[in-house]
Amino acid sequence: MTTERSLVLVKPDGFRRGLTGEVLRRIETKGYRLVALNILTPGTDLLAAHYAEHEGKPFYGKLMAFMSSGPVAAAVIEGEQCIAGFRSLAGPTDPTQAPPGSIRGDLGRDWGQGSVENIVHGSDSATSAGREIGLWFPRL
Repeated sequence: MTTERSLVLVKPDGFRRGLTGEVLRRIETKGYRLVALNILTPGTDLLAAHYAEHEGKPFYGKLMAFMSSGPVAAAVIEGEQCIAGFRSLAGPTDPTQAPPGSIRGDLGRDWGQGSVENIVHGSDSATSAGREIGLWFPRL
């Protein structure tokens, strides 16, 4: 087993709906440790760096506008296999397809805006976790 770190974002829809505490509760209940936590409204430079691999895709503009529309809670979590573990906890990207028991399955729904409004983001690999944590928490 390998202790990992992952970036978790409670996106503007989750923050606006007051779900940050519930998301953090589920992370801690799962047994992962919170290493860092910050609330901020991300600027376009941070978001452009974070979502660089999606630049030019049809949903990129909508994603950038949504993610800069209000505060997010950014967290670094740590634990054995926490990257895959959190992604399982979050559920599939599309909240309509996410099973009950997952964050997106229990708390998300289709608001007619596509899958960008899906409560949370979690790093998808150790490489992306390192890059994302460096962007959102440069002092770690």
